[in-house]
Amino acid sequence: NASSGKMGFALAKSARDFGGDVTLISGPVNLDKISGVTHIDITSAQDMANSISKKIKEIEFDYIIMAAAVADYAPQGYENRKIKKTDGKLNLQLVKTTDILKSIVSKTDAVKIGFALETDDGEKNALNKMKSKSLDYVILNFANEKGAGFESDTNHIFIYSKNGNKKEFKKDTKVRLSQKILEYVIHHE
Repeated sequence: NASSGKMGFALAKSARDFGGDVTLISGPVNLDKISGVTHIDITSAQDMANSISKKIKEIEFDYIIMAAAVADYAPQGYENRKIKKTDGKLNLQLVKTTDILKSIVSKTDAVKIGFALETDDGEKNALNKMKSKSLDYVILNFANEKGAGFESDTNHIFIYSKNGNKKEFKKDTKVRLSQKILEYVIHHE
């Protein structure tokens, strides 16, 4: 997908600036490392699932923010050589990846915050995600909104809490929004 990682990096930097001891697990991005933040680089959805599972066994986190746009499907198999072009069709078999959020809920007492990138029925889908994955908060943004979501320095978000609260943050930079998100969550716990 076209995720830049900017929102996750902004959240990590803001958490560090709030005095947090921050671990950032990130897929391939074109962003500079953040000083004072522990970086773990991964390349696949399975790598991320493994890294998160390992870290929550080692560290008792207060907050876990899942902002990465992890693929829901991965190729069933990989070739270690070039696949030559033929006249026929190439059938690519996909398998579901691990639902990372769902897999960690019972393994940590941390406040769990997920992101829901949607194109249609955003609020309904975000609330369903929060409930089905036992999140404390879900942050909704729209992939089809100009200047928000992927490949943008700005975003427009809605935060929903399991307590039924809802807060909209108008379009702003991801850096400022990350500060607002953390302030909101910290003050509503």
